[in-house]
Amino acid sequence: MTALSSLVLTVLFFAVFFYVLYFVVRAAVRGGLRDNDEERRNAQYAHQPAGPGSERR
Repeated sequence: MTALSSLVLTVLFFAVFFYVLYFVVRAAVRGGLRDNDEERRNAQYAHQPAGPGSERR
């Protein structure tokens, strides 16, 4: 293998690696945002009274 083909192959491997890494990080961020939204929604509903007769006096 020549030096040029070795360099091209190395660059190609790095490009494929970072391409896959981009989608892995993107999916992780999307999942984290979705989990955060769900937690915020659940916390918001937990602090609201269930309805008109559920208030403690």
